[in-house]
Amino acid sequence: MSDTPFGFGLPPEEPENGDEGKKRNPAGGGQGSGGSPSNPFGFGEGGGDNPFAAMFGSLNPNDLGAAFQQLGQMLSYEGGPVNWDMAKQIARQTVAQGTPDGTKDASVGPVDRTAVEEAVRLADLWLDGATSLPSGASTAVAWSRAEWVEATLPAWQQLVDPVAERVGLAMGDVLPEEMQAMAGPLIGMMRSMGGAMFGQQIGQAVGVLAGEVVGSTDIGLPLGPAGKAALLPLNVDALGKDLGVPKEEVRLYLALREAAHQRLFAHVPWLRSHLFGAVEGYARGIKVDTSKLEDVVGQFDPSHPEQLQEALQQGMFQPEDTPEQKAALARLETALALVEGWVDAVVHEAASSRLTSAPALRETLRRRRASGGPAEQTFATLIGLQLRPRRLRDAARLWASLTDARGVDGRDALWEHPDMLPTATDLDDPDGFVHREQLDFSELDKMLGEAAGGTSPNLHKPDAAQGKPGESGEEPEGPAGGEDDTDK
Repeated sequence: MSDTPFGFGLPPEEPENGDEGKKRNPAGGGQGSGGSPSNPFGFGEGGGDNPFAAMFGSLNPNDLGAAFQQLGQMLSYEGGPVNWDMAKQIARQTVAQGTPDGTKDASVGPVDRTAVEEAVRLADLWLDGATSLPSGASTAVAWSRAEWVEATLPAWQQLVDPVAERVGLAMGDVLPEEMQAMAGPLIGMMRSMGGAMFGQQIGQAVGVLAGEVVGSTDIGLPLGPAGKAALLPLNVDALGKDLGVPKEEVRLYLALREAAHQRLFAHVPWLRSHLFGAVEGYARGIKVDTSKLEDVVGQFDPSHPEQLQEALQQGMFQPEDTPEQKAALARLETALALVEGWVDAVVHEAASSRLTSAPALRETLRRRRASGGPAEQTFATLIGLQLRPRRLRDAARLWASLTDARGVDGRDALWEHPDMLPTATDLDDPDGFVHREQLDFSELDKMLGEAAGGTSPNLHKPDAAQGKPGESGEEPEGPAGGEDDTDK
């Protein structure tokens, strides 16, 4: 990836004549001679006293039309905090441009579709003996990169909108209250352009990510539609190219990981909202660097929209150093580690005796996932969050130990409620957690009954269960104090 993977520029044009395309300026990536990543429209370069020559003189007619179109989209947008139509457009164009190694996206042919379907079918068969969770994939699909973009954009919207909205609100908050009414049109214009800038940034990020992911669950979150196990044959081939492992084994191992994720997300109903809620909880604690916004607002020139672009590109997010924010980050990192560690342990159990390449593939994917790749850069840029399961190996060891001590059913039963899962402290002492007395389910019934405002048939306190003489008309106890279950 480049040093500025989410920098903005003119949307790359899809080639009209095969691989030849439109090679007006190979060195400039299709931009005019005056364009640059930091000044995508060529504003302010040359042209003497002629403002139109200064702004657009360096662009050829095709680029000039694209510049006006892009500027018009920025100024006319009146939707939410992110222009998702623009995001999809930029992502598709980024995909069409190809990856740095020169690989172009292509439609998936029937041979690859059949190969993926068969790999997922076999993977599900192998997983039946490694987990008590039944199959979670109703269909197996082979996606092109462009199809991955289309399928995952709704999840990106759910993840990114809360932070983008904070930026939009901050744009109005940086002005004194008495000036906000006077500056209404300017603030409205900036918000419109901010939505478009976010759309560009996200589109570029998702487009780059589409060139590297191998399925719908690469980043530990369910980005695709429920029940669809998906692989990207083009990216699967690229991943296995230099590993010295047969292509069929690489595909099957990745199908095992995808199918294992699908089982977990399909049969642990609270998990998706738990993970997305953890991301949103962390995002709520991110503050916008208003000093940067104040500089932009104070010097904003509508003829120089790249000022907003540069502010977004440099990052305006600063995690608050508070106990609540640290706890939110710990919850998220632990949840990601537990998901990825469970998948790692289950897939290893299913594949180790069947695939000679399983240990090598396991280590490759562990390093790829834990070292921080495109997903981490995407989130770090978009919402100031490094989405990395830092304790993947610790979590995998804990799940393996649980399998040895409690069996497959005992291990997987921990997914029945978030309070039953290991915590970050348990990852420090896995043996202590493994051999700890298991939670009494009747106590869990009691907690859930009280949280619902009623009484549970399994309460253990005689006074609560039967009532004292003369107290049968008392109101039932309210919810117990303390943290919300899902926040632990």
